[in-house]
Parts: sequence; structure tokens; C-alpha cells
Amino acid sequence: MEKEVVEYFREILLEQLKMLLGKADESVSDLMMLSDDSADPLDHTSNDMARGYTLRMRDRENRLIGKIHQALRNIEDGSYGICEMCEEEIGIERLKVRPVARYCIQCKQKNEAYEKTYGL
Repeated sequence: MEKEVVEYFREILLEQLKMLLGKADESVSDLMMLSDDSADPLDHTSNDMARGYTLRMRDRENRLIGKIHQALRNIEDGSYGICEMCEEEIGIERLKVRPVARYCIQCKQKNEAYEKTYGL
């Protein structure tokens, strides 16, 4: 992959990382603001649901942060944009949609079919 293209994806990944880390601070603040000092059981339930939603979203964001860090490491070692299964280049269009992609579209489809078949 050309150096300019790799640099383009590095910038996208760094921007996504910056955005996600900013959201992490907001999530912590949101959780701290949800107090349980109300005597109303419905308020407790509503707060619990809001906390659960925030925690699920934060978990997804954490996983994406890890994938972004891995993609940045791959850029550094020269393996970014190479499918981890077949070792062919991942298409630029796929990387534009999913800059953290580790597999080309064909290998990703094979993985998903396998997971669906074996319930993984």
C-alpha cells in the first residue's frame, strides 16, 4: 500500500481514537450523575437501565479502541491493510468503511459463515 494511503488511514484512526477517548470521559461523567437517592423504585429501575446502556456502549467503545490501537501498530510494522488469513491486500474501499478491518471481505465472510454454522 502506498505511503500516502497509509498516512490517510493513520489520520482517520487517530481521529476516531481521539473521539472515542473523549466519549469515555463523558460516559464516566454520565454514570456519576445518575444517583440512586430516590425512593421511587421506577426511578431506580430507570437509572439501572441507563447505567446498563452506558456500560454496554462503553464496552463496545473500549473494544473499538483496542482495534484502533492494533491497526496503528500494524501501520508501524508495515502489516496494515494485509488480511490476517490469506495475507492478500484488503481493499481500499473496505478500509474506508472499516479502517480497523483485519480481514479482506472474502475471509471475513468465511469467518462469519463458520461462526454462524458452529455458533461461536
